[in-house]
Amino acid sequence: MEFIPPLQSAILIKRYKRFLADVVTSEGKEMTIHCANTGAMTGCATPGDTIWYSTSDNPKRKYPHSWELTQTKNNHLICINTLRANQLIAEALVKKHIPELSDYNNVTPEVKYGAENSRIDFFLTQNGLVDCFMEVKSVTLLEGNHGYFPDTETKRGQKHLRELTQIAKEGKRAILMFVILHSGIHVVSAARHIDPKYAALLDEAVKSGVEVFCYQVDISEQKMQIGKSISFT
Repeated sequence: MEFIPPLQSAILIKRYKRFLADVVTSEGKEMTIHCANTGAMTGCATPGDTIWYSTSDNPKRKYPHSWELTQTKNNHLICINTLRANQLIAEALVKKHIPELSDYNNVTPEVKYGAENSRIDFFLTQNGLVDCFMEVKSVTLLEGNHGYFPDTETKRGQKHLRELTQIAKEGKRAILMFVILHSGIHVVSAARHIDPKYAALLDEAVKSGVEVFCYQVDISEQKMQIGKSISFT
């Protein structure tokens, strides 16, 4: 995934109202940009950090600029635009960059399923293979040398785990895909100290046959792509 047109840099003043951030451009201009992230963004939105933003040519947008990356004082790059995770996985599935899923040729996004009226991020099929249901989650929380999900209590995430667990119990393939959008994260765990119920549901899901994958994203100001698999502990 290449950033076209190229990203531009600015200095973060503050993030507020979840979807907005004020920044100062390299020319000294203050402006408000859109933030496509509803999470806590712990460690990803420190005032004074360098951020990188994209620009839309859609004249109907109130805020044409979107916050894409944060560059921290430790020189870590973080993609804070959570919409990118599904785009990166979709690209990787088409290009067969995920070995565990390379046998699936039919990929359908946003398919309704489950008793709780959910939508699975990706439904994968191929003749002769067990149908595969895959939920995608973005990981950006770094504490010490360890990555965690979620970064805040997530009722929606809990629901998704219940749905995936039921799929696995029915004998279908269920996958929870953690997409690591932080260059400093090299191992991931459930954030039991933040959302113990999510962690307990994840334990149950794994015991029921839900597979957990973690893939790092190679991030630069020019492009991003799915990289190597890392450990889930």
